[in-house]
Amino acid sequence: MGSPLAARLSSPAVRTSLFYATLFASGAVSNPFLPIWLSERGIGTGEIGVINAAPIFAMIVINMVVGRLADRASDWRNVIVIGSIIAAIPPIFLLFMDDYVAILIIWTLLIVPFQAIAPVVDAATYRMTRRTGMDFGAIRVWGTIGFVAVTLVAGVVLDRMGAGAFVPLLIAVSAIRALVSLGLPLFRSQDEYSRPMHPIDAPINPLIAIRLGQLWRPWFLMTLIGAALLHGSHMMQMGFGALIWAEEGIPGWVIGILWAVAPTAEILAMIYFERITKRFAARHLILLGCLCGAIRWWGFALEPDIWVLVLLQTLHMATVGLTFLGITNFIANWTSEDIAAEAQSFFVMIRQVVTVVALLGFGILAGTMGAGAFYVAAIMSAIGAVMVVVSLVVMNPKREDAQAVI
Repeated sequence: MGSPLAARLSSPAVRTSLFYATLFASGAVSNPFLPIWLSERGIGTGEIGVINAAPIFAMIVINMVVGRLADRASDWRNVIVIGSIIAAIPPIFLLFMDDYVAILIIWTLLIVPFQAIAPVVDAATYRMTRRTGMDFGAIRVWGTIGFVAVTLVAGVVLDRMGAGAFVPLLIAVSAIRALVSLGLPLFRSQDEYSRPMHPIDAPINPLIAIRLGQLWRPWFLMTLIGAALLHGSHMMQMGFGALIWAEEGIPGWVIGILWAVAPTAEILAMIYFERITKRFAARHLILLGCLCGAIRWWGFALEPDIWVLVLLQTLHMATVGLTFLGITNFIANWTSEDIAAEAQSFFVMIRQVVTVVALLGFGILAGTMGAGAFYVAAIMSAIGAVMVVVSLVVMNPKREDAQAVI
């Protein structure tokens, strides 16, 4: 008989948390430093935008297919493990690539598997926690913790060793993620920790979607589009923020800290997940995120001092943290478990369409406007807020018990 500690360490919550800690590691390396690595190879901002956008464009085509396969598999775990292993192979080829077209192809093959499994991981974990009574935020927060840790390490390593360390770091974190995925639990397993299905999961409310076609309802779709616009506004920073800061003379280790501040603030949202989602409506969280996004990007456009950038980065708690909680809760509240991964992938598909357009557009704007392109990101966030408000006006349940789910 194993010890209580061993049993706890082998629990589904711990194994899933460990995988989340590795899930975003490749993004932690590439988001801040890919533009710098590409720039050193003579690739311009417009081409950098294309390289960032290409895998997301590819995912628009196959994202829903992956979600459907995951829902129809014996367990969501199967798709997650396969995607993690496939994603660990392409980074190796970047060691031998300097040509723009070659990098474009390899980068697409690298990102697509990761992008494919991300919504499946969220959907599978969220449904598992609802069924078993676990705290989703306590598990999901390890994704952010892992992101922060890898960002800090990458900033120090790349500052000391130069951009030549970028690809080896990417290979290492991708391989670790693939290995850790093998320890994931069966998310649909009915074990001794299970409890009866959460009432909101039972499709007794006619507003709860039980098939894909029902996701096209205007009030539902407007919320997804609003959240997607907010996410798309982040592409200015994701694709070109570090490059703009580097051109302003900010050293690599400071850029690493600036990037780490954002997800550190996001951790607070994850830690208080249960309290937040019980006290605030899902769409209200998304609305708050959009408004904070408009403030954050407008501030970036003004090219403030580093300490102001740090303060603006803390708004990441709302623009990503609270918005993620809001959209995940919103989708789970109004869809059945039978289409959990597909519904999450549907949102990701919309988000990816906006992201591709944003990356391509910001690639042009960053080259001509510099930091001024953040004004456009601020406008995108504001439009997202308007979309969520319209959704609330179109469909706002009047039941007293609906406050926590609208």
